Amino acid sequence: MRLNYILSDLGIGLRRNLSMTIAVVVTIWVSLSLFGSALLAREQVDLMKGNWYDKIQISVFLCNKDSGGPGCSHSEVTPTQKAAIQDVISKNPDTAPDGVFSESKAEAFDSFKKLYKDSPIVSTVSEDQMQESFRVKLKDPQRYENLLSQVRGMKGVDNIQDLREYLDPLFKALNGLQVGALIAAGLLLVAALMQISNTIRLAAYARRREIGIMRLVGASNFYIQLPFLLEAVLAALIGAVLACGTLWIGVYFLVMQRAQETFRVWHWIGASETFRATLVMVVVGLILAVVPTFLTTRKYLKV
Repeated sequence: MRLNYILSDLGIGLRRNLSMTIAVVVTIWVSLSLFGSALLAREQVDLMKGNWYDKIQISVFLCNKDSGGPGCSHSEVTPTQKAAIQDVISKNPDTAPDGVFSESKAEAFDSFKKLYKDSPIVSTVSEDQMQESFRVKLKDPQRYENLLSQVRGMKGVDNIQDLREYLDPLFKALNGLQVGALIAAGLLLVAALMQISNTIRLAAYARRREIGIMRLVGASNFYIQLPFLLEAVLAALIGAVLACGTLWIGVYFLVMQRAQETFRVWHWIGASETFRATLVMVVVGLILAVVPTFLTTRKYLKV
């Protein structure tokens, strides 16, 4: 009998506030979709960092006759200087075992010709203008300052190139987009919270006489709140399911079908990351439903 009453009261509440309920569902749908996208964006940035930072190498370019670096003086690096530089790099505690590779002028020129094979610039450059270099792989890509400080300024060193200086701006931009998406999602979640509160407030006000009668006959607070709670949870669950479906469809078509096929060199988010994001989205959706419902209906539980 009690269950029939609760379900009947739930149906009455949904019919009375149908337009508001639909608005709540849509708001939760959009806000949770954006929130889930921001979560996946963070996962993607972390995957990209792990993928690229593990491959980061430091390139130490040695002097040639055209170099103007502080350790050059417009002269070629000498064998003694080259051996000293290699010894410092090899003995540095942050250098990976067997992580030092030497590139001669001939090898650099071959790489240059392959890179610019369709460009007329190849005919204007000679092998003698190339620079010898050391490619250094680190044990921990995050610990690079120690090696740079030791090698920088040595005789025979023209300049040092660290791939982080190119990758960090990219990741900072991606992190900025992620923060922007989280802020927008947060604002929409606040809007959803307020909309649910207003919907429950209107429903409780419309049934304030029934609530008063139920309190007078001894109904518990939870029993009175339950229809409102179910109404809010139902709207939140519908919105969360639509948001989760939107997220899965987006990941499937944009990431699994396109990005993974086009950019195979990168690691991309997949089913496990999407599943974790959808779990968080459902939990957030339920919190959005339960908290404002309990807070809003407390006002009408006093006779």
